[in-house]
Amino acid sequence: MSNKKNSIAAGVLAQTGLLSEEAIGKAAALLAQVARNNVETVRVLFADQHGILRGKTIVADALESVFTSGLAAPNTLLLKDTAHKTVFPVWSADSGVAGGMSGAGDLLMVPDPDTFRILPWSPHSAWLFCDARYKLGGVIPYSPRDLLKNAIAKLASSNMALVVGLEVEFHVYRCEDPMLAHADATMPGTPAKTQNLSQGYQFLTEAHYSTLEPVMDNLRRHCQALGLPIRSMEVEMGPSQFEFTFDPADPLTHADNMIMFRTMVKEVCAQQGLHATFMCKPNIENACASGWHLHQSVTDIKTGNNLMMSDASGALSAVASGWIAGLLAHAEESCLLTTPTVNGYKRYQPHQLAPDRIQWGRDNRGAMIRALIATGDPASRVENRVAETTANPYYFFASQILSGLDGIDNNLPIPDAVETPYDSTAQGLPGSLISAIQAFHQSDFYRQHLGDEFVDYLVTIKSAEWGRYHRTVSEWEQAEYFGLY
Repeated sequence: MSNKKNSIAAGVLAQTGLLSEEAIGKAAALLAQVARNNVETVRVLFADQHGILRGKTIVADALESVFTSGLAAPNTLLLKDTAHKTVFPVWSADSGVAGGMSGAGDLLMVPDPDTFRILPWSPHSAWLFCDARYKLGGVIPYSPRDLLKNAIAKLASSNMALVVGLEVEFHVYRCEDPMLAHADATMPGTPAKTQNLSQGYQFLTEAHYSTLEPVMDNLRRHCQALGLPIRSMEVEMGPSQFEFTFDPADPLTHADNMIMFRTMVKEVCAQQGLHATFMCKPNIENACASGWHLHQSVTDIKTGNNLMMSDASGALSAVASGWIAGLLAHAEESCLLTTPTVNGYKRYQPHQLAPDRIQWGRDNRGAMIRALIATGDPASRVENRVAETTANPYYFFASQILSGLDGIDNNLPIPDAVETPYDSTAQGLPGSLISAIQAFHQSDFYRQHLGDEFVDYLVTIKSAEWGRYHRTVSEWEQAEYFGLY
């Protein structure tokens, strides 16, 4: 192993400081692990701006070169909307994006050995996640993992750390027709035709769990094999709707875990003739919307103490009060990061166990922020119920850190808790993606903390998606006007 370690240490990544001494040791051990486990191929990947994994698959013998020199991929992978269309003019002299990126040149994938996973559903193959960097190793201002790392570092500079727990809702259907005819190969492709695995509206019903148990067990076992801290598997409200929850972890670990989980679920289900989707509200009869509930607690880095616990009086701590106030103050401008699709805004409906206004309550599932805080309870935390499960976890978690920290640093005032969230006069959440785009574009807060380059970049991509949606003639329009006029 010492020869491998010396080889990696002499490589470009190590010599330019892109691999730490610790990472070099882990990479050398990983090469030995690959040889022992007869891994044939490694999928070298990074999460793009939508939280979709992209990259290349290499033979196992080439893995050492990834740790010495990185791996190149077209930089246009960071310039696409959700239809996989490049929305920046890369063939012009000015591509309109930070760092240039004209000519569809290369970016550099810098591997993180901690993310290596042998795939239980494809045991000859493995995942290795990377940070996407400029060709010479510089940080790209909109590269998801680096953006979250920077937010974590800002919080750490105040001697605090965020701990997050995940509750993730999604659907699994039986695939009746994957729509693979030549005519269906459009951008985006024609959606699959599906059928429910179970009827719905029997929330947490044992009989429905028994029906879904084969799928639940299969996904749970794959979570465990990947090292994901799975806690529970639940029957959600809607037909064929699932919820998986995960034990707490630090934000970067759980952002990687969320990417692994979503990808694993889709790949494993596809192998079984099923179609899994994290789309918020599928256009399927009787389908329910899926949400992503993020549990958050703030700890003291030195002691590990939970700073959100109440004192003997039961009053909110200064950290809990400031964190909640920050999440509320920046909720509207954060929606492009928490709810990034056209479809996600159709979930913000009253009386649906989803928020529709910017407010908080104590153990109230109708409020955007649900405070689960008690005197002496080391698990004291807040639950933000605003996000959809398509959100890029790196961007989402960064928004929570920056918002919460701002509330603490500036002693932002916290409004009164609500008990009847659907009857309150609180400001509503954005009603559409275009409203969220406009709020993010005008956000001095995010321009200050994430930079003009990132804000303008994401606005360009999401505006392209909104434009395609807005120009599409809908079924509603056809029914409303085709016969009337």
